[in-house]
Amino acid sequence: MMNLLSQAGTIPNMISLLRIILIPFFVVALVYQRYDYALAFFVTAALSDMLDGMVARLANQKTRLGAFLDAFADKALLITSFIILSMYGWISQWLAICVISRDLVIMLGWVMLTFVSRNPRVGTILTGKIAIASQLVLISYVMLAVNIPELPDHSPYYAEWIVAALTVFSGLDYIYRGLVHDVR
Repeated sequence: MMNLLSQAGTIPNMISLLRIILIPFFVVALVYQRYDYALAFFVTAALSDMLDGMVARLANQKTRLGAFLDAFADKALLITSFIILSMYGWISQWLAICVISRDLVIMLGWVMLTFVSRNPRVGTILTGKIAIASQLVLISYVMLAVNIPELPDHSPYYAEWIVAALTVFSGLDYIYRGLVHDVR
């Protein structure tokens, strides 16, 4: 228990917690049509995603709690964003379903690996990082377009397909790695 408490105070973990705390502020800003604030909250959260990992590596502060918090913060931010932005019609609903389904499949796979091997070692992979980065960029652009009407369409057609392809590919990559892990 003390180990978890000491891990919680690391700078990368505090940054991940900040990202989690920003989610309700992002939602409230959208609900109250303060799209400028929503954009600021989202971009701050998105940048914190890059910052926490970089600080953890540079300061040698990688922890199990940090890995969990980072993944949880990513999922919470992205799932919340895709649900709300698709409800507003700013992102296609099929894309929101695609992103959420990928995350559910990964989580269920992790749970299954935990029961089978008791110690799943399937961590973050490059294709997953690229998919998440593309999702963050798309949402940032959509929020920017909401704030600046002169920008082209809120949800660019081709960008959605690119995000969907990267999301599906990373999901398949996680499934493959999970199956290979299960075979060992």
